[in-house]
Amino acid sequence: MAGALVVHPGLVQLGPGRDLLLALAGLVAGLFNGIAGGGTLISFPALLAFGYPALVANVTSTVGIWSGYVGQVAGFRREVLDQRDRFSLLAPLTVVGAAGGATLLLTTPSSAFGRLAPWLVLFATGLFAVGPVLARFLAHEHPSGRRPGVLATGVLVTAVYGGYFGAAMGVLTLAVLGIALPDTLPRAGGIRSVLAVIANGVAALVFIVHGHLQWGAAGMLAIGALAGGYLGAALTRTLPAGVLRVVVVAIGLATGIRLLVG
Repeated sequence: MAGALVVHPGLVQLGPGRDLLLALAGLVAGLFNGIAGGGTLISFPALLAFGYPALVANVTSTVGIWSGYVGQVAGFRREVLDQRDRFSLLAPLTVVGAAGGATLLLTTPSSAFGRLAPWLVLFATGLFAVGPVLARFLAHEHPSGRRPGVLATGVLVTAVYGGYFGAAMGVLTLAVLGIALPDTLPRAGGIRSVLAVIANGVAALVFIVHGHLQWGAAGMLAIGALAGGYLGAALTRTLPAGVLRVVVVAIGLATGIRLLVG
């Protein structure tokens, strides 16, 4: 399905007003992603509203908001530097998963996954909501508190999802980290930000090679997303843990419901 689509550079003509709106959409998407994920549910509908076909909007959104993940890494630099050793395992899994997900998007019909995606997001949100209780239970069963098998499998599956569509990949990643690698939310956010840069960067490269991309719209999204990602990371560090968990769950629920209603 996707491979048969031909995209013309002038598909949608942008003007100053639309440029500004896309930059604002990128800012909000980066802010959401910096806190907990779900930014694609801002940028993707914005592109649809401007008249882009769904596949073009998905591809352009992935490339456009990638800069927001870079902003997150900058905002979480302290937490990232403290955990450099963990990426020797997680980075290769993310590359493989994201490449597989992006290729799947461009070579197979997306209707089946589109029906499944909201349930995956809602499941991940519920998992994150009960994360502290489940983590305490698992800590009692496994005093070390770390589950490398669950971590590796969860990161790989999340990367496939991120390469395919990406909405609420951050919620999924935080759920996996909360269960498999118990830690503070800011430290989990640091890991999530690096994995998001890798996953979305790999997917963006696949999409650029296949040519299903609107560069002008992607550029405007990128300008806003860079600032939004940095600001979102700062909010993650300063908000109380309880408030932040509520925000994460609210974003996850909103994302799942938005996907369910189309």
